[in-house]
Amino acid sequence: MLFYIIPSLFFGWSLGANDAANVFGPPVASKLIRFRDAVILSSIFIVIGALLQGQGGMETMKNISAYSLVSSSISVFSAAVTMTIMTILKVPVSSSQAIIGAIIGINLIIGNTVNWSVLTKIFIAWIGTPLGGMFFGFLSFKLSKPLFSKIKSPVWQGKILKIMVIVFGCYGSYALGANNVANITGVFVHHLGFFYAALIGSVAIALGVLTFSKRVMFSVGHDIANLDYFSSSIVIFAESVTVWIYAIIGIPVSTSQAVVGAVIGTSLAEGNAQISRKQILKIIIAWVNTPVFSAIIAIITVLILKVFGYSI
Repeated sequence: MLFYIIPSLFFGWSLGANDAANVFGPPVASKLIRFRDAVILSSIFIVIGALLQGQGGMETMKNISAYSLVSSSISVFSAAVTMTIMTILKVPVSSSQAIIGAIIGINLIIGNTVNWSVLTKIFIAWIGTPLGGMFFGFLSFKLSKPLFSKIKSPVWQGKILKIMVIVFGCYGSYALGANNVANITGVFVHHLGFFYAALIGSVAIALGVLTFSKRVMFSVGHDIANLDYFSSSIVIFAESVTVWIYAIIGIPVSTSQAVVGAVIGTSLAEGNAQISRKQILKIIIAWVNTPVFSAIIAIITVLILKVFGYSI
């Protein structure tokens, strides 16, 4: 069993390395919180979120198709390779799209059926996620900025911003664990049970945050828009609410899509015209290519294993 789970550890590590930017990237990039403090807090709350509310998303992943140990291992391996490549390129991407692309690729090549009604819900959520981030980012900024502006003391503004960043960052990490742990070990729920699947998946994500998240951390905050301290905290809140709602619904979604939508919505509410269309286009292209690339890797892996006589 341990041999088959190793790719999930790799995938979880890749997700943590990539997606930590989505909960603490803006404030770290704007130097509102230290990188070290951000990754420690994020790691702790990712595990808590996965254990307390990760089951809904895992049930969804479990119901997409029938999984053998081999096909489960191939799917997370293919998704992990995709995530790692995108991380090296410093592009925030969707672990949900990576694992779904791999699952579809495997089932196409081995002839298994997939539950298209479940997949349709996931596809719709992919569209709704950035839109949700935009909505909550725009609304949160418009409602909270007038109240924050009434605080005249710069000292008190700084203290409140610090509290906001810590609270929202922990909330966002909780939502990340609750939602995205299903992408890491959801295909193994039949074999591990919920608790161990959630524990293994969340610890793997946390290790990725702690060891290799710095490269992507600055991309979201600096490259998409010029965010001030207050706007950075609103982005985290908007992304967190979006991802947490989908965790409650039980649909694994992209924190990358949520945070990019939140950055855009917040920037529009602020009247910030410095949004980088080039960076947004780069991320959108990655969103499209991710499931395709992951499916291709899965198909190639299956074909190679078949050559050596493995039964998938």
